[in-house]
Amino acid sequence: MEGEKLLCATGEAFTPWSENENVCATCKGLKSKARTAGEVEKQMKGKGRAKADGKKEGKKEKKVQVPVIETQPEQGCRDFPPEEYRLRHWLFGKFRSVAASFGFEEYDCPVLEPEHLYAVKAGKGDASAGEEILEQMFNFTTKGGHKVALRPELTPSLARLVMKKGQSLLLPIKWFSIPQCWRYEAIVRGRKREHYQWNMDIWGVPNVAAESELLASVVAFFKSLGLTSKDVGIKINSRKLLQTVLKQAGVKDEQFAPVCIIIDKVDKLERAEIEKMLGEKGLSPEVIDVILNTLKIQSFDGLRQVVGAEAEVVNEMEQLFENLDAYGLSDWVQLDASVVRGLAYYTGVVFEGFDRAGHLRAICGGGRYDTLLDTFGHTKSIPAAGFGFGDCVIVELLKDKNLVPQLTAEIQDILIPFNESMRANAVSVMMKLRKLGRSVDIILEKKRSLKQAFSYADSRGAERVVLVAPGEWARGTVTVKNMRDAQDDRGTEVTIEDLIKMS
Repeated sequence: MEGEKLLCATGEAFTPWSENENVCATCKGLKSKARTAGEVEKQMKGKGRAKADGKKEGKKEKKVQVPVIETQPEQGCRDFPPEEYRLRHWLFGKFRSVAASFGFEEYDCPVLEPEHLYAVKAGKGDASAGEEILEQMFNFTTKGGHKVALRPELTPSLARLVMKKGQSLLLPIKWFSIPQCWRYEAIVRGRKREHYQWNMDIWGVPNVAAESELLASVVAFFKSLGLTSKDVGIKINSRKLLQTVLKQAGVKDEQFAPVCIIIDKVDKLERAEIEKMLGEKGLSPEVIDVILNTLKIQSFDGLRQVVGAEAEVVNEMEQLFENLDAYGLSDWVQLDASVVRGLAYYTGVVFEGFDRAGHLRAICGGGRYDTLLDTFGHTKSIPAAGFGFGDCVIVELLKDKNLVPQLTAEIQDILIPFNESMRANAVSVMMKLRKLGRSVDIILEKKRSLKQAFSYADSRGAERVVLVAPGEWARGTVTVKNMRDAQDDRGTEVTIEDLIKMS
């Protein structure tokens, strides 16, 4: 009924989330799933009538077996059975291969960190930003009274680790990691509440040579997946541009970070809402117009016109694009002043990967964060730049482009003992093959027929089947069938010695 209050999955009133009005702030469920109190009551009465009618007709009530546990993972989380884990393993292999080819070393940190580590990082210059991050975290208090959180990202942990290493750390460093991260956000296509994120960071390089290397690694990864510059691109900007414009307009330095957080929402909110939020930060309508017009810059001519040809940001961006041209990346990158990134700690170049079809949210993002250690109270700043590249969006893009590989289990040989008396002999052959480094399995069930055994081997994607039978074994041989050869119906009888040689 129009005007009647909607109830969310928890039974509470549906409250629109600030990030998306079609999502409930309480349960993060979709508005389309919410129901009115009348609809809930009607449904419950319907269930009661159906149950009563069944009894009147003398029907036996079916016993519904209720699982002892919920079989689905927690909302926004994923299971990875073998057939899905293979894709994850393949993707991570691409991450690691590209990182290694660019000279990066892998590291990791605890999944559990102090809660304030993230609030301090996010909220520099704006306390409300820290509160927003806390709302998005999986955080709790330990039995010892410590406030902790499952890491929503890895950069704060990396900063902590760099501080821990201190003077023993030989700069520059090029480190990467693939952490599992957690954020209590609305679940949409390409975003879940847990995800894995490929992090690449360079510390100790104060110029755009670091960003150039990072951007080149992103493009190398795209290419390794079969994507082209017609499929994806990278938008690049510098926060120094907006900082310069605001300074020229007389805006105070402490207002810069809060303004960036608002501007990062330009693609999500109407212009009127953005103007209202900027006005609440004390900016005049004239300054707001200057800011929003600056975000439209997509050329170096436009950049020079706004801040002047001699401005530091112009020289820096020209050097970056010159470097990227030397890497052969001109077709992949573009200047776009609307990219500012929402977190307050970025200090210079920022960038986002995007799909040119415009169907998905940002594929990856990053930039320079030279003052992050200052935020944590460290006495010495270390220039740094990096990016995060989640696993969810890129998989969705690969599906859209039909680039998801067909991955099967990698079993090379399956041993089939003809009967239990042959099992020990089959095991001895299996161990010889495993010593060669081959992936080998054996039929474990006693009562599986030969037909079932061959069918099982086929379902596992085995390359060969080795049948160990009494007659052949007496002659010192086994039967080998090539499962990839449709013409090999009966297999070939070979000696154990020849089997080892041909393996």
